[in-house]
Amino acid sequence: METLLPLLGFAIAASVTPGPNTLMVAAMAARGGAWAPLPAMFGISLGFAVLLLVAALGLAAPLAASPAAQAVLRWVGAGWLLWLAFRVATAPPPETGPSARVMGFWGAAAFQWVNPKAWLVGLAAIAAFSAPGEGLLGSGIRIAAVFGLVSMPALGVWAALGAGAGRALRTARAWRIFNLVMGLLLAASILPLLR
Repeated sequence: METLLPLLGFAIAASVTPGPNTLMVAAMAARGGAWAPLPAMFGISLGFAVLLLVAALGLAAPLAASPAAQAVLRWVGAGWLLWLAFRVATAPPPETGPSARVMGFWGAAAFQWVNPKAWLVGLAAIAAFSAPGEGLLGSGIRIAAVFGLVSMPALGVWAALGAGAGRALRTARAWRIFNLVMGLLLAASILPLLR
């Protein structure tokens, strides 16, 4: 229990800071309103919780010990993020194209497995907040539950910000600029993760 408050603080900071998940949610909400990214938000939360459980049950140790596996994960994740960034940056304005949801529930859940920030945060959380004597499963469940409780409100903040931005965008040109900026921010979010 003594690690619960520090874990909560870490989960809030990791969940609300900009990254691939938050930027995708903001972009989806800008195009479709605050409720549009809800399936992806649930997918992000569930996918990350499952990643945390699997990492706590033993995947974290071999991954942490293998620089080659870490490099593969970083580069596969970077490739996927660049593809998503391209899709966001080149999306047409909402009135000229279909309502763009970059990802739905299953895509967002699966994305966590190649999201470098998710892995970095997950491995750090398992290493820092697993309680001695609690067991791998118990620690994994506790850490996943805390992140599960924190991630939806944190993503909701980004959905509200994105929806507000979407209401402010009045012209096709403004939308193209917004999409380009969001795509560039998404692409830039991988730079610190590749170091």
